[in-house]
Amino acid sequence: MIRLYTRVLELLGKEKRLGWILAGANLLLAGAQFAEPVLFGKIVDVLSGKPQTGPLATNSAWPLLAAWVAFGLFTIACSALVALHADRLAHRQRQAVLTDYFEHIMQLPLTFHTGTHSGRLMKVMLNGTDSLWRLWLGFFREHFAAILSLVVLLPLGLVGSRSYVDAPAEAQEKGLGAGGGKLLLPLCLVMACAYIGDSTVANWSAKYLQDVLGSSEQLSTVPYNMYMAMTLLGRAVGDAGVRRFGPVAVVRAGAVIAAGGFGVVAVAPGAWVGIAGFTVLGLGLCVIVPQTFAAGGRLAFERLGPEGSDAAVARLNIFNYVGFLVGSPLVGALGEAWSHRGAMLVPLLLVLVTVPYARAFGPAARPIPCRHERPRTTDVGRGSNGL
Repeated sequence: MIRLYTRVLELLGKEKRLGWILAGANLLLAGAQFAEPVLFGKIVDVLSGKPQTGPLATNSAWPLLAAWVAFGLFTIACSALVALHADRLAHRQRQAVLTDYFEHIMQLPLTFHTGTHSGRLMKVMLNGTDSLWRLWLGFFREHFAAILSLVVLLPLGLVGSRSYVDAPAEAQEKGLGAGGGKLLLPLCLVMACAYIGDSTVANWSAKYLQDVLGSSEQLSTVPYNMYMAMTLLGRAVGDAGVRRFGPVAVVRAGAVIAAGGFGVVAVAPGAWVGIAGFTVLGLGLCVIVPQTFAAGGRLAFERLGPEGSDAAVARLNIFNYVGFLVGSPLVGALGEAWSHRGAMLVPLLLVLVTVPYARAFGPAARPIPCRHERPRTTDVGRGSNGL
């Protein structure tokens, strides 16, 4: 496999400079996807009133919120540009290789052409250039990002989580503790399923639109852009929905909307209907991930204190990477072995897993106060004025 990728990448020729730029952009995307949840965890700590230490220590959440928004906008813009230029690079190199192959065939002696059918040569040319196009496009848009996620994101996530767990004995007693893993298990499952859906859109939306729905090259980049735009819009207005209807109702509605978006994509008769499905999908998935981090930090804080919220965010962050790594290969393998439309039903069903587990997003049950505990309200009746 490594030799195959090496030989294919050596054929880039004059496009090697753009290939290195795309590789660097994938590395930056990997770093941004790691930094975004870390910043979110810091925001939760600041809003919960926990004393801050370290290089990102601040008493105000506004600088962290600005940095978090900046990383989100960078991820949207960089992902769209990587997808666009990877597609252009693959098409340009396909045309260049096709031209070189045709010129090479025309220069061969007549004895070769008398013994080899021209239709066979054309079949070899078309099949070969199509395979090279898929490898170039898949490598710079999907495979290289997955490799970087495995090599960079997952180890960093594990190191980050250990930085919370590998604390002194007193801090460990206040961390997640023995029952913390069971407390976060539903949220970890929801996080992994949500990122399986997100990675499906990021890696397969353009190919699905071109190969299954027959769209043009230019139109194939629209679904992911619409998905990210609706994600940004949904997260901007999602807090208002949470304050009005509560996190449980919002997360359940988001899961149902996301499943409906996958359903529209799976049965779409044309490109524009598929784009509409990916747009609806962004509106549904956008609320699940932030609410998962918020619910994990809140539940751990209510049960275990400030140290528990740190460990909870780190634990959930690992399942962010798990979903990202599993989603794209799973959908791709099912698409090749079965059908691309059928493969879209898998993230649909996984997103629906959120619906029964949405109860975990609600506030934890408040403990029954002890009778020796002083009341929090002041009696303003007879006893307060001496009558």
